[in-house]
Amino acid sequence: MAIVVLISALAYSKAGTRALGAVALRAVGTSQVHASVVGAGFDIATYLEARKVIVEKALDESLPVMHENAREITESMRYSLMAGGKRIRPALCLAAAELFGGQAAIAAAMPTAVALEMIHTMSLIHDDLPAMDNDDLRRGKPTNHVLYGEPLAILAGDALLSTSFEHVAAHTKGVPAERVVDVLRRLGTCVGAVGLAGGQAMDIKCEADPNVSLDDLTWIHTHKTAALLQASVACGAILGGASAADVRALETYALKIGLAFQVADDILDVTATSEELGKTAGKDLTMDKTTYPKLLGLEKSKQVAEEMIADAKRALEPYGDKGAALAALADFIIGRKN
Repeated sequence: MAIVVLISALAYSKAGTRALGAVALRAVGTSQVHASVVGAGFDIATYLEARKVIVEKALDESLPVMHENAREITESMRYSLMAGGKRIRPALCLAAAELFGGQAAIAAAMPTAVALEMIHTMSLIHDDLPAMDNDDLRRGKPTNHVLYGEPLAILAGDALLSTSFEHVAAHTKGVPAERVVDVLRRLGTCVGAVGLAGGQAMDIKCEADPNVSLDDLTWIHTHKTAALLQASVACGAILGGASAADVRALETYALKIGLAFQVADDILDVTATSEELGKTAGKDLTMDKTTYPKLLGLEKSKQVAEEMIADAKRALEPYGDKGAALAALADFIIGRKN
């Protein structure tokens, strides 16, 4: 049975002109999802909320209890996967897919959007462990290991990572096999030794090191943070039918927003409260991590983030108004409060 949700909002164009926009969402069964933004501009908060509705539904359906003996680990996986969040990575994936493939590409990209959030959730579970950042708060809730214990939290993260690949392979429909294989390859790369894991390893190595340079910090966050955002955008574009040149252009965009995302995170760690963040504030300082404010100062860090976002949006110029969602997501990344 089709479920149709219509969300209307006052939207703003790039020139600041108010325009009446609407986001129309249609979910057919559990697999076909269509979304479109109507109007000269649109409200990014409304856009993200609309995407979050369909992503949350897909996430919820992605992790059923497959066997009674696996109930506890599945519940641990689901606890962190369904703990909320902005769902930025799925939103980037779906926006890139729609840019090149229209509304029909959203359904094809949804399994990858789910997989990206599984990978991201794995990284959060492992980040919070006592051997890593040793945090007991995430998204305003107890972290996974606090609730389920360290052994099960580690295994839940491992299982989310493996399930992410399985989900893409099993549920991606209507896309040429070579494009699905390319997506799987990119997902593997973004989380490996020259991706998220390698960036995290370098980050740990550089703790309390007074000689860490800006180049070192850029390498860390190109891999620890930006790699997964690049994969989000590139995989969506590939599933939408983008050319190799288009994928490269969007990778440039995603690298810039990925680095800006980390600069914004570093700034928020200094300026926001634990209640605002939903996690422990001031953690970077406590652990003597190298951050952008530590190397550049707060005001210069804000300037660098703004320059990165400007560079990201320049990469979208060839796509005109069709790239509006991705441009708005770039602005959202440095304007967020948590």
